Parts: sequence; structure tokens; C-alpha cells
Amino acid sequence: MREILGLMELEGFPPRYNIAPTQPILVAVAAPPLDPGSNRPDRMAVLVRWGLIPSWVKDPREFTLLINARSETAIDKASFRAAMRHRRVLVPASGFYEWHRPPKESGEKLQAYWIRPKRGGIVCFGGLMETYMSKDGSELDTGCILTVGANRTISEIHDRMPVVIEPQDFARWLDCRHGEPRDIVDLMRPADEDYFEAIPVSDLVNKVANVGAELQTPVIPPPKKQKPATDRSDDGQMNLF
Repeated sequence: MREILGLMELEGFPPRYNIAPTQPILVAVAAPPLDPGSNRPDRMAVLVRWGLIPSWVKDPREFTLLINARSETAIDKASFRAAMRHRRVLVPASGFYEWHRPPKESGEKLQAYWIRPKRGGIVCFGGLMETYMSKDGSELDTGCILTVGANRTISEIHDRMPVVIEPQDFARWLDCRHGEPRDIVDLMRPADEDYFEAIPVSDLVNKVANVGAELQTPVIPPPKKQKPATDRSDDGQMNLF
């Protein structure tokens, strides 16, 4: 991640296979302006709590946890407007989990999927960061992930997916000093159809206490129930047999 993101440093952060809301996530932010002649990287790694709290919230205990932000409305929505303008971040990951929720009448069970880049490696999601200051003066860095309508591949599992920021767009996404949020709207689009692959995994991922690599072991999902064939023997016509 240090190489892909051009980070100043990245130490002491272990791999995790099951990150839940309210837990710390690593994000990349733009570093302070470079001094003339400096050759240091221009991005820093920061830990934030997954679940954004806008600065104007009075009591976080009474505020709904903002894990995701809809990219279509984030520029104008009060909860995300300031962060879209001043605090855009990158959220690196090796993939994400998603649940397929079949219609109740189908009788099928929920199925978890591990969705990762087909080429492997790291993918970076577009995210937002906000620093919340409590009444006692303590500060808490918080963040969320932007989502967009799913492409055809992912829509078979879920109707939303994270916004993917490509490496050639990292600098433009993180540059909050120049331009306006409307200048990066084109980056908040569904990933290409062949970008991700979806791997069925067990429901172990549903428990926060399960954190090992076995969570990503592929499983064979139960076969879909077939609709009973319609009996056409009595269709109002003569039956010869």
C-alpha cells in the first residue's frame, strides 16, 4: 500500500480480514504542501473510525452511524457537504464483503460474497473524513465510504457498490485545495464490468469476532430453488393420453 499510494510511512498496521463499523480503518490523505525542493511523498496514512460524525452533531450517541455516503447526493447533503469539499480520502482494501438478499418468497437464504479485484492487489475506494470534537475538547477522526449504483456484475448481488478511484486519479481525488467537488463528479461512477469477481463465502463473516483468513475461503452456495412447472394438462382442450 505504501508503494501504490505513495505514502510517507505505514508501520505497525496488521492485515485484517473482517473490519466492522466503529472499528479503525486506514485511509490515505493529502499531506501538507511540500517545501520547495522536498522529495517526500505527498500522502499520509491516517487511522479513522469507520462511521462518519459531522462536526455539527451535538450528541454522537443519538446520531445514526454514517458508514456509507451516496455519491449522488453527497455534495449537497449537510452530513457530507463539508467533507466533500475539504476532506476527501482514499480507503485502500483488498476487497469488500456483500450479502445477496433473495426475495422472502423464494425461500433462499442470505449468501455472503467476497468481492475482490480480478487482477488481485489493492483497490482504493473514495471516502470522506471528518474530525469530531466533543464537549470536553477531545477529537475523533471518523470516515465513511462513498457508494454508487452497482454495475451489472455486482447488481446480481446488491444494488450499490463502493466508488473505486483508479491510481491515475488519486491526486485529483485528494486535491481539496483546488477546484470544487463538482470537478470530481466524473470519478464517482461504477467500476468496469470486469473489474471485480464475486466469490461465495460462508456466513462466518457475519460475526465480528471472526477475523482470520478462513473468512475468504470459497464455498459452494446452495442451488437456487426452481419454480414448480405449471401443469398444462387441463388447458381446456382434449387430452389424448
